[in-house]
Amino acid sequence: MPLLHPRIHTTIDVGNPPSSPDESRYKSIQIHFHGFAYLPHARGRGIISPRFSMNGHQWELGVYPGGELHARHTPRSSTYLAIYIRLCSQGSVTASFDVKLLNKFGDLACRMRSPAINWRSDMITEWSWPQVMRRSKVLDENRYILDDDGTLAIVVSTKEDATAAFVPKNPLTKMMKGMFNDETTADVCFEVCSAEGKDDDDDGTKRAKTSTSFYAHRSILCGCAPMLAALFDVEDTVMSNLISFNTCSAMCMGGSVPKEELMTHAKDIINAADKYSIVNLKLEAEAVYLNSTIFTVDNAMDNLLYADAKNCALLKETVLDFLAENSKEAINNISFADFPGSVVKDLMIAFDRSKKRILQEHCSDSEGEDNDDDDGEDYSLMRVSELRRKLDGKGLDVDGSREAMIEALKNSTALSYAHDATD
Repeated sequence: MPLLHPRIHTTIDVGNPPSSPDESRYKSIQIHFHGFAYLPHARGRGIISPRFSMNGHQWELGVYPGGELHARHTPRSSTYLAIYIRLCSQGSVTASFDVKLLNKFGDLACRMRSPAINWRSDMITEWSWPQVMRRSKVLDENRYILDDDGTLAIVVSTKEDATAAFVPKNPLTKMMKGMFNDETTADVCFEVCSAEGKDDDDDGTKRAKTSTSFYAHRSILCGCAPMLAALFDVEDTVMSNLISFNTCSAMCMGGSVPKEELMTHAKDIINAADKYSIVNLKLEAEAVYLNSTIFTVDNAMDNLLYADAKNCALLKETVLDFLAENSKEAINNISFADFPGSVVKDLMIAFDRSKKRILQEHCSDSEGEDNDDDDGEDYSLMRVSELRRKLDGKGLDVDGSREAMIEALKNSTALSYAHDATD
């Protein structure tokens, strides 16, 4: 979906403004989100700023006016303004952030801080505050958060930790990636073939197939893509439908695929990664597909069937949330003849989440008590992203259906209890 870009304003001082020695090390930038009340505020709909430069690095700031889609679920989370900071440039930097919401008079309305983080383009690129302020409070005219034109002002400040010792990244990953497509040391060859097609000439002649060879190493494949490694009972194997050098590198060596390529070929990459059980690449392509797709009643069923066929649990959850929130339109315009019986339970969970969200929004002006169970062991209503985080934290497989993930977590918990009982 297209991203809305607010204007960015910097502050220029005349004279020397008073500041403490610590504050003088900060560089600040003010971002205005104009017409905040009219920005998309469905849960998970984000607005992102243009990139800006601070301390030699590129950053962007985003807001979710109605709450993050995959934040830790609580009954109130969908009614909160959420804010995040993201590192966009390559490299690493140690930095902390101070983010302030200003009211219409320029006074402080809310303040968030991050710890000093070692930001790295290949690992940690984002820090978020999922519950900054209730949306109802931001819109409340008596609180004067928005100015007379409905603009939300956010000031971002950051400073680098100049005392942090520089430690270069371990070169092993770079060295291993550099070995990809090195014919002299490789013991595996992929031959990627293009599809046959007709020429544009009137004689109807067919265009010959073309092929490109990629060289890899069996021992690395065994760790990164064991199903691919198992295919090589002979020296060479011919494969089709791999997208490019980047995709082949990601499958063979655990490398990364540029975001533009992921967006253009998301489904093809999901298909290949699912076929050869390359989970990280599959989940990355799934996330990019979600962020680049606008779900409608016309494409909801196709996306649901695809998600079910490829075990894309996050895509399935997102489509079911869409159906639950647009149930009347879906009933009138979608044929459910092919609706998979295996996802009926997930649909009921989506309806339950939607109902709780609507009830909470009607009661958003009341602070009330939280009714969420925070013991971390009630998996039935957890979102897919939270289930995956828990599985990853336990060293378990994060791929599979929602039911499979819940079952794996329950089994892990039961084993943990049994182990504690024997100690």
